[in-house]
Amino acid sequence: MKKACILCCLALISAGMLAGCNGKGKEKEKEKDSADSIVCYVGHGFWDSSLDPVKGGFAYGYDFIYNALVRVNAQSEYEGDLAESWEISEDALTYTYKLKQGIHFQDGSGLTAEDVVFTYETVMANQGQNEKVDLSQVAQVEALDEYTVQFTLKEHFSPFLDSTAQLGIVPSDGYDSDSYDRTPVGTGPFRVVQYDMDQQLIVEANEDYFEGAPQIQRVTFVDMDNEAAFSNARSGQLDVVMVQPSYVAETIEGMHAERLETMDVRNISLPCREPEMLTGADGEEIAVGNPVTSDLSVRKALSIGVNRQEVIDNAFNGVGRPAKGWTDNLIWGNTKEYEDSKTEEARQILEESGWIDTDGDGIREKDGIPCAFEIYTPSDEPDRYLLAAAVAEDVQKLGISIEVKQTTWDEIAVKSYTQGVVWGFGQYSPMVIDNQFRSEHFITQTYGNPSGYQNETADRLIEEAIAANSQAEAVAAWKEVQNVYAGDYPYLYLVNIEHCYFVSDRLDISADTQIPHPHGHGIPIICNLKDWKIKE
Repeated sequence: MKKACILCCLALISAGMLAGCNGKGKEKEKEKDSADSIVCYVGHGFWDSSLDPVKGGFAYGYDFIYNALVRVNAQSEYEGDLAESWEISEDALTYTYKLKQGIHFQDGSGLTAEDVVFTYETVMANQGQNEKVDLSQVAQVEALDEYTVQFTLKEHFSPFLDSTAQLGIVPSDGYDSDSYDRTPVGTGPFRVVQYDMDQQLIVEANEDYFEGAPQIQRVTFVDMDNEAAFSNARSGQLDVVMVQPSYVAETIEGMHAERLETMDVRNISLPCREPEMLTGADGEEIAVGNPVTSDLSVRKALSIGVNRQEVIDNAFNGVGRPAKGWTDNLIWGNTKEYEDSKTEEARQILEESGWIDTDGDGIREKDGIPCAFEIYTPSDEPDRYLLAAAVAEDVQKLGISIEVKQTTWDEIAVKSYTQGVVWGFGQYSPMVIDNQFRSEHFITQTYGNPSGYQNETADRLIEEAIAANSQAEAVAAWKEVQNVYAGDYPYLYLVNIEHCYFVSDRLDISADTQIPHPHGHGIPIICNLKDWKIKE
């Protein structure tokens, strides 16, 4: 049953700035309310068109409005969320989850296996509405009893456990496709009070949350541009504000900077194919490949010759860690470590491959082709531009010329076939390796395998990992894939970024229970919102 709510909320003026209250009475009311409420800016990625998990809303696995069957903990391991336990059959085709008992939805109805079946079947019947949770491998989901759910897969799919950490469960009796876009009902620690898309989302504590009611009673999330958000933080109107690394050196009275661990890695795709024309799915001719980056010697020279720490210092004020692959907080990560800043060795590799500066202009050539290419970044992400510009400046010492350009994501999807692009990757599921390296995804899947990488051994190992009968077998195969492509340098890995925020000194965001953030600066900080506390 839904309780009536009396709200004293912050209003947004048209410019997206927060308005204050007038009058002594209102000031006292605001002061009282602020004792157990906070206002946050956590970036633009927060504002999905729908809050409905059936349509992909909050497909991050965060127990915020909803809960999934399992979740990721601070050690990057899976643990039960709505499920108290789960078993995988010997043939890895059946997954059985035992639900915790006594859990209730925010409308008062009790959680049962039927709600899980309903949620999954609804997504499966409307898969086109949910691009974030792919259930195409599920043949059947059924309730074995009131608190036991069983999934049967069509074929082996080892990442299925990841899927069950992404999909929040909705009540079978109360679900309404239209109303859940803005006023959904879940089992999570907070319930939605008001959602104005691209403006604000107001949530209040669920006093009946099965792990205990949150201490913070109300949270208002606001949307604005980064500059406006920083200005609002300076004026004391925000308790949490996401900032880019370039802001971390700033100071805000009453706030402190938080630099949080992530698995988010910035890298540049380097087209591996020789220039050619391919035929797309609709019969169109597509230009792919690059005459410079298709040369392995160029890709290797970039990887060992670039000074990652200097690039990070110049682009991000030193915020972040040098990266040469996936982070070590992923159980399937297997990064090949090597020294960088090896300028002389990189130059020698290029010389031996025929890349020589014959005209003294500082740029090498081979067969009349300058050792030069472009790197594209999205126009609305200045930090990616700064990173690319820092790389371009650093590798001039190698005789390689890079021109950095900004454009739209739509154009980047096409430019990635022939030029470099700055990407951000990082998630708990190893399917990101499938996305980036499987040859069949090139030009057939948007942003899939942007470097055009081709390797039969890597393709075979990816298939083996997906079809593995156990997590141990899958992890071993995923790690071996990384060994295979490491020597081909299809990406120039640069930095494991840290997600940066200014946080009110009165607020404790429970750093110990923060999970390593996946790609997507901003919203990941709310992964443990239920644990946040306002200091007395």
